[in-house]
Amino acid sequence: MNRDEMEGKAQALKGKMKQAAGDLTDNERMKNEGIADEAAGDTQDAIGRGRRKAGEFIEDIGEKIKK
Repeated sequence: MNRDEMEGKAQALKGKMKQAAGDLTDNERMKNEGIADEAAGDTQDAIGRGRRKAGEFIEDIGEKIKK
């Protein structure tokens, strides 16, 4: 897991918590902020996973070239 994945998961969790708090307090603004935070976190996590997979792919190619 790389930094983008960890930060993305943390931001998505923060967003879910904001949504729950917004629901409990009937604060529509907080709920909407939570939705946006969760989406941004999910996006960052996906980017991080893509980078990791690309790196692993490149490493695999490098190993095959060495053989």
